[in-house]
Amino acid sequence: NDKLMVYQWTSILVALYLIPKTCGSDVSKPNILLIMADDFGIGDVGCYGNDTLRTPNIDRLAQEGVKFTQHIAAASLCSPSRAAFLTGRYPIRSGMGSNTKVRVIQFTGSSGGLPPNETTFAKILQQQGYTTAVIGKWHLGVNCESHNDYCHHPLSHGFGYFYGMPFSLMNECQGRKKPELGQSLQATYWFYTQTIALSLLTLLIGKLTGLYPVRWKIIACFALCGSLFFIYWFASYGLVKHWNCILMRNHDIMEQPMKLKTTTSNILKEAVSFIERNRHGPFLLFVSFLHVHTPLITTKKFRGKSKHGLYGDNVQEMDWMVGQILDTIDREGLRKNTFTYFTSDHGGYLEARERNSQLGGWNGIYKGGKGMAGWEGGVRVPGILRWPGVLPANTIIDEPTSLMDIYPTVVHLGGGIVPQDREIDGRDLMPLLQGSVHHSEHEFMFHYCGSYLHAVRWHQKDTGALWKAHYVTPVFEPEGAGACYTSGMCQCFGEGVTHHDPPLLFDLSRDPSEAHSLLPDSELLFNTVIKRIERAVTDHRRTLTPVPHQLSVYNNVWKPWLQPCCGTFPLCWCDKEGDAAKEI
Repeated sequence: NDKLMVYQWTSILVALYLIPKTCGSDVSKPNILLIMADDFGIGDVGCYGNDTLRTPNIDRLAQEGVKFTQHIAAASLCSPSRAAFLTGRYPIRSGMGSNTKVRVIQFTGSSGGLPPNETTFAKILQQQGYTTAVIGKWHLGVNCESHNDYCHHPLSHGFGYFYGMPFSLMNECQGRKKPELGQSLQATYWFYTQTIALSLLTLLIGKLTGLYPVRWKIIACFALCGSLFFIYWFASYGLVKHWNCILMRNHDIMEQPMKLKTTTSNILKEAVSFIERNRHGPFLLFVSFLHVHTPLITTKKFRGKSKHGLYGDNVQEMDWMVGQILDTIDREGLRKNTFTYFTSDHGGYLEARERNSQLGGWNGIYKGGKGMAGWEGGVRVPGILRWPGVLPANTIIDEPTSLMDIYPTVVHLGGGIVPQDREIDGRDLMPLLQGSVHHSEHEFMFHYCGSYLHAVRWHQKDTGALWKAHYVTPVFEPEGAGACYTSGMCQCFGEGVTHHDPPLLFDLSRDPSEAHSLLPDSELLFNTVIKRIERAVTDHRRTLTPVPHQLSVYNNVWKPWLQPCCGTFPLCWCDKEGDAAKEI
């Protein structure tokens, strides 16, 4: 009997030891599915009040989970917002806050990008045994010093698999007449080119007619310099479709330039395939849609199906893609073990227009949009979370939350530890989601436009007031238009902004559309609120440390030696997908 008892206890102890080593560690860790739209306005979603666009699958997520009404992006443009999302840190901390007019990565051949020393949530979860992937848009750089060092590439930031665009969709990818990349710069460079050509012609006429003496060496030097100037700027801007519009699988270029008519089906197929391959988990899948960024690539199946033209068609196609991915999760029996999140990187693009057609999103009642870091329309985005059996269904949370909060949330869910050697601005959402706390940990949020602080939000937890002070606001073009239609994008500094002293102050709890700024004479708490916000700004700035500017002029110009190329540069062309890629 004693021997039998010893044997039984030994068996139990061995079993207790082996279970966590086999299936237990995976079962305890949820799969994590993160879905991010591009340029998608909060006013374009049915569950946020839109009754003219059909978004049944995104709405289903909200019905089965939790919807945030004050979900805030850390930036109002792609590259800095995505850097903050992946690192849980304000873009200025990683050098992704620009001090120039260009605030995003400009070329796949640029040297700027998400620094190698930043620790993404993907890197931490990969160390915890997760299979990780990003499918879709990256827009956080590729190389640093050579065309294949891949220092900014997703595979260098904790993602074990990448399929998609290292850059971003733009009009040039479709060969449209109106350029999107560096419109004002291209116009300026073309003017300089014409000036150089006219000057050269004048010198030649003077030399040939003998009107004034000019050495042939001077004319040749002038012609050579002018030709090199033209070749460089035209190669970088005139051939954008070949340089930027490429499709990659891991480090391999699959299409250069990419075939837009099959891009949607390719991305959806890759997302579904990843889930099916890794159904035994745990996995982290970041689906980063190219929708609904211009030029609004939409398959025939969805064209003309909405009430809002091509933009509406593109939104409804994206919603269908969300549904296909969710159906795959359900079909593989992963519904109850998958933490799902849907959002947009920033607000809708108001200036996106073509003749009388609106090609950008709608931000509901909120003022401003893409590129405007202070106004709500630029940074307030959809935020929906679902985890059946763990998170309550059909729940609305009105507390301020951030895209940066996903970082500590998924790190903790995956069994990792948030880095202790740097400032992390995100906060774990699980206590708020599960109701163990009733207020967000965010007391202050700082709204940057590039590297310039434009506004600060203060959530007074004891009173419920939500104050917002604007130190700088963009100058709308034309005046009072609500956007910068003349230039195509609002600026962060210089003549494109107005500085306010005292700051404009709004109580968002009573005036979420920021229609009526409060005055020191009529608002008794004005001075108290401004002083408290200014102390918070001072404290915040003490936590900032100098870092290299990833979006500096040098880091953001096109460098031929960094250009990813399928073939021998400059003959970069390939189609490795071939007939396998089909339009939906």
